[in-house]
Amino acid sequence: MSDQQQTSLQISGMTCGACAARIEKGLKKIEGVQEANVNFALERSSVTFDPEKTSPQEMEEKIEKLGYGVIHEKVEFDVLGMTCAACAGRVEKKLNKLAGVVQANVNLAMESAAVEYNPDQVSTADMKAAIDKIGYQLKEKTEEAGTNKEREAAVDNQTGKFIFSLILSLPLLWTMVTHFEFTSFLWLPHAFMSPWVQLALATPVQFIIGWQFYKGAYKTLRNKSANMDVLVAMGTSAAYFYSIYLGWEWVSSGSQGMPELYFEAAAIIITLIVLGKLFEQRAKGRTSQAIQKLLGLRAKTAVIIRDGEEMTIPVEEVLIGDTVAVKPGEKIPVDGEVIDGESAVDESMLTGESLPVDKKAGDSVVGATINKNGAIRLQATRVGKDTALSQIVKIVEEAQGSKAEIQRLADRISGIFVPAVIGFAILTFLVWYMFVAPGELGSALIPVISILVIACPCALGLATPTSIMAGSGRAAEIGVLFKGGEYLESTQTLHTVVLDKTGTITKGEPELTDLILEEGWEERSFLQLLGAAEMHSEHPLAAAIVEGIRQKNVDPKAPFSFTAHPGFGVEAEAEGHRVFAGTRNLMKKHGIDMNMAENKTSELEMQGKTVMLIAVDGKYAGMAAVADTVKETSKRAVERMKAAGLEVIMLTGDNRRTAEAISAEVGIDRVLAEVVPEEKSAEIEKLQREGKKVAMVGDGINDAPALAVADIGMAIGTGTDVAIEAADVTLMRGDLNSVADAVLMSRKTMRNIKQNLFFAFIYNTIGIPIAAAGLLAPWVAGAAMAFSSVSVVLNALRLQRVKLEAGGGKQ
Repeated sequence: MSDQQQTSLQISGMTCGACAARIEKGLKKIEGVQEANVNFALERSSVTFDPEKTSPQEMEEKIEKLGYGVIHEKVEFDVLGMTCAACAGRVEKKLNKLAGVVQANVNLAMESAAVEYNPDQVSTADMKAAIDKIGYQLKEKTEEAGTNKEREAAVDNQTGKFIFSLILSLPLLWTMVTHFEFTSFLWLPHAFMSPWVQLALATPVQFIIGWQFYKGAYKTLRNKSANMDVLVAMGTSAAYFYSIYLGWEWVSSGSQGMPELYFEAAAIIITLIVLGKLFEQRAKGRTSQAIQKLLGLRAKTAVIIRDGEEMTIPVEEVLIGDTVAVKPGEKIPVDGEVIDGESAVDESMLTGESLPVDKKAGDSVVGATINKNGAIRLQATRVGKDTALSQIVKIVEEAQGSKAEIQRLADRISGIFVPAVIGFAILTFLVWYMFVAPGELGSALIPVISILVIACPCALGLATPTSIMAGSGRAAEIGVLFKGGEYLESTQTLHTVVLDKTGTITKGEPELTDLILEEGWEERSFLQLLGAAEMHSEHPLAAAIVEGIRQKNVDPKAPFSFTAHPGFGVEAEAEGHRVFAGTRNLMKKHGIDMNMAENKTSELEMQGKTVMLIAVDGKYAGMAAVADTVKETSKRAVERMKAAGLEVIMLTGDNRRTAEAISAEVGIDRVLAEVVPEEKSAEIEKLQREGKKVAMVGDGINDAPALAVADIGMAIGTGTDVAIEAADVTLMRGDLNSVADAVLMSRKTMRNIKQNLFFAFIYNTIGIPIAAAGLLAPWVAGAAMAFSSVSVVLNALRLQRVKLEAGGGKQ
């Protein structure tokens, strides 16, 4: 019998003791669970189990099936010591094998690891120890500035190595092109042909500059694996030590001619690989420019007012509730609400809109936007990591660190690639030594060295993550936030885009336009009852009605009771009357005769207006019409979506006539109208059953169920709350052009990834057979390997220059 183990799980979603009892009962039903206790107050479970029969993962799945959640923590590490895709794969595999680690993703391009884990089962110290054992090092993420300094230090270090290696390798390069006895009036080049001089020049390159490859190879082989370091160490060592052997033979034999040595091959290969790594480091630094730009938008200090005195403090020290003073031309330091003053604020960094937005008392402002022309005071509502800008940075970082499905394929290939190359190199050596050039060790070694060097899988490991980093970063700059690489990948497969109407196609700022009363009703009394019924509703149309009533100098009183009927309207008791305000269906549901209002209702709806029917004490009393104007950019955005091959559908709870009037204005051909919120997700599922990949675009709140059901959920808004859980993509601008931008950016990124994978594979596909045939010099193989990685990264960087004209023109 195996030893019993104990684990603890932090549980979310419990509302009472019955929930705790239900979870406890469910856990005890799992085979292998000996004892389970759930503490409602601590929201924690303690489970004793037999590890041979069950696992914590199975317990988590059971808790989730019961309708609750298990809370995990997330940590990000810098990973030191990785050189190729095989390294990234080994680190990721090791982390995922640790008990308590839910998911680990390792990104070679960012040299980072993102780990989701249960802190009761595993600690960051455990992770560091496990990775240290396989020859790498985890370092918890520092502030971005620190990371930049480390990257700059790494570039400087690599530059120094390259210069040192180049100085020693250039004389050896001379010997490579003069492998015959050379008489020259220049004594120095002729002296380089001496085996002793070549040994003196090559040795520091091989064992000082090349030590990093020996060290990495040792750690990898010690753990029964192989990576790029193994290939480079094997290839250059073969050339170096065989040259020593030939040099010794030359000295022993007393030969007068100069022997044909291969010191230059080993030294130049190392020099070129170091150069490639230098270029790669510089280029990888550029892939994170989007985050650097976002971080650069932050204000460094804030002027706050405490106890009646102004003081300037670091922005990190601002507290929620602080009064912040912002002068004209200054950056707004934190998210807040204006409490005094008026100004125009440049929100282009957030919304992409170039025109400043007027702000007055009661309006919200966002940190890092620019106060243009007036002095304002605001009350801080979000500070530090909770500000909109910090949330944007977090989403971009998570997207860049996540994995697309296509990368997992590349990871699987790279996992078996290095051992396969070593096996092929051994086979090539045997064929050459036994059949092609029998007994000639030098002739057999040259193709082996070339194969080992050109086959390094660096480019394969960089192909996908560099494109994801550059693509998601560029998307963020144009106002599109992908929550992960998988969403950046899957957006390009969309067939259909479903658009909510209010606040998505339209401005979401409707106005009260028409008021028609039944005979016997006085306007003021009617407005008092209508305002009382609508004042507690959160619907934008209700807010427009209430605002319109107040503009008529009528101040309705709060109702005695209020009930919302989502998708239909509202019901309230006010001033001794029972009031209904809403759609025809609401009236029919309560048996209210509406025949007398049908013609006028239809007439207003044909004009694109939404009509609210009002009944008091069971009798029709009148109607109010509200108009919500279409955004200026919506028509062009729909044209761009269609041009991209997407089917565009409007999904709204509004009546059909109004919906069709709006759809005709913007060019949408298919309308799903009079759909209540709880039925929107069902409509999305119907489209999916037709075999379509569907994106739902809504405001991220009322449309949350539909956003969650869709293949891709897109939340459109001003970006003041970008971390909308239901959405996979957040569109920061209140502009439907962002939908087309998201799809086009996804397509361009995936095209770029496929190009990168082609580059990565073509070097090996063409290079390995040529090397095996003995037609590829080792130094040329080294150059090809080094620049394969550089070409992949440089190709990915093209995504940072992608221009998507949001709103018109040619794509």
